[in-house]
Amino acid sequence: MDRTERTRPSTRQRLLAVCTATVLAVPGLAALSSAARAADADLVRNGGFEAGLDGWTCTAGAVVNSPVRSGSSALRATPAGSDYAQCSQTVTVKPDSQYTLAGYVRGSYVYLGASGTGTTDVSTWTQSAPDWQQLTTTLRTGPSTAKVTLYTHGWYGTGAYYADDVSLVGPGTDPGQPPAAPTGLAAGTVTSSSVALSWSPVTGATGYAVYRDGVKVQTATGTSTTVSGLAPSTAYAFQVAAVNDAGESAKSATVTATTSTGSGGSTGHALVGYLHASFANGSGYTRMSDVPDSWDIIDLAFGEPTSTTSGDIRFTRCPVTECPTVESDADFKAAIKAKQAAGKKVLISIGGQNGQVQLTTTAARDTFVSSVSKIIDTYGLDGLDIDFEGHSLSLDAADTNFKSPTTPVIVNLISALKTLKAKYGSTFVLTMAPETFFVQLGYQYYGTGKWGQDPRAGAYLPVIYALRDDLTLLHVQDYNSGSIMGLDNQYHSMGGADFHIAMTDMLLTGFPVAGDANNVFPPLRPDQVAIGMPASTNAGNGYVAPSEVTKTLDCLTRKTNCGSYTTHGTWPGLRGLMTWSINWDRYGSWEFQRTFDGYFG
Repeated sequence: MDRTERTRPSTRQRLLAVCTATVLAVPGLAALSSAARAADADLVRNGGFEAGLDGWTCTAGAVVNSPVRSGSSALRATPAGSDYAQCSQTVTVKPDSQYTLAGYVRGSYVYLGASGTGTTDVSTWTQSAPDWQQLTTTLRTGPSTAKVTLYTHGWYGTGAYYADDVSLVGPGTDPGQPPAAPTGLAAGTVTSSSVALSWSPVTGATGYAVYRDGVKVQTATGTSTTVSGLAPSTAYAFQVAAVNDAGESAKSATVTATTSTGSGGSTGHALVGYLHASFANGSGYTRMSDVPDSWDIIDLAFGEPTSTTSGDIRFTRCPVTECPTVESDADFKAAIKAKQAAGKKVLISIGGQNGQVQLTTTAARDTFVSSVSKIIDTYGLDGLDIDFEGHSLSLDAADTNFKSPTTPVIVNLISALKTLKAKYGSTFVLTMAPETFFVQLGYQYYGTGKWGQDPRAGAYLPVIYALRDDLTLLHVQDYNSGSIMGLDNQYHSMGGADFHIAMTDMLLTGFPVAGDANNVFPPLRPDQVAIGMPASTNAGNGYVAPSEVTKTLDCLTRKTNCGSYTTHGTWPGLRGLMTWSINWDRYGSWEFQRTFDGYFG
């Protein structure tokens, strides 16, 4: 075929051109066709993931730069044993209209679908896509359908999948106008770490964005909220904007509030350790008077209940038959007073691995208060450490909001701790030592939740939240833990600085609970957070060498030596380190203590 033949229109092409010109010459038909085409729109926000996960809610997703189908980014999501890594987005649609859902995927068992009220759910999938493959399906909205949720997910245990260029094409909607700016913004109750705000409702608003010092810090569905995670004795400026599908209003007038002086807080660094006071094990017994001065908070392990649900806590010192070098009660109490005179705090720790405590009734709650008070008074202690593990805390199936818990064991524990704090006053030291399963896992799952998780998942969150203004220190046990997803939507495992950095960043940044962007667990103050680590390989799984401890502290307090994880801030006021245990550290020639002393001086 020569060049002339290749460029000459065929008879069919010439006839098609004539017919097209004739059709478009019909009055109004050309305009109608153009309008119909213009009415169709791609309703997906950030379908190419070029803006990260903006617009998407993912249980186990992250944005990657390779492989990509187009642009510079794509979604990578990794299913786990009980989670198939769904990413979803809710969009506004027109009722009784047809849409085309499409997206490019790769991986094994990748699904693309949509669902909505009054709409027949649709989905399409591929069993195997070694390279980018387009999935497409059509969706017909019902007469009353206003929104649909698009999603992509993999399948249990089949490895990571990728998605890119997701679109929903069909009739667009008129978003209207953003609402007016809110009025009447006022500050209510102010504590050392929080400010309560309220404002007047705005017509047409579906929600509100709250700004602190010009930065959006949270959202609210109603006309009030509490901004937490603030520093004591600090002035803050707040504004609120109203939001609907058309966008965000101008910000309200500014209101300022100054937090009160903190109680029980500290700007100094602290070393916290558990002292085996009621039992012996391979680490040997350590007398109270032999605990080095480096230890600032000493937790007596353990006070345990007479039965799981009694609430009756007893503290029995290690008997001579088990601990031949144990000191007398008189010497023990004298050593406690000497520590306190040197500025140290000595607490009774309740629970531990074997001490399951379930305050299922108000009677058990009251017994807990009276029995713990007796221990504190008998030994002249400074406060209480809550080390509830195992099955002490779990959530009822209907208990879904950590800010308003309804489960008796949760509600009664909160009430008991508030009563003890009120009884002993502002100098009462309250600390907690939950496992990661009960705190950071709440980023993915809260209780049984929609995925049928363990009812203990995130179960400490309501207790921490309710006591955050009374809490002296939270030191999560970053040991004996499974892999936990961090705020980068990647799983992190024990054994190096990365795990401690990611887990601590979650506490200091705050995180949406169970993926709900409107239900955020607010950050704690840096002086309320210490990092829990085992003192040696003998003490528990998750031990890291001193060099990894230093990397952890460098990253969190100076934002250097961070490795692959990027923190959301820098916290030079991070309180310090906690370890299990003083006894095991002594057994290990005080390696943990020396690392702390060497870093903080």
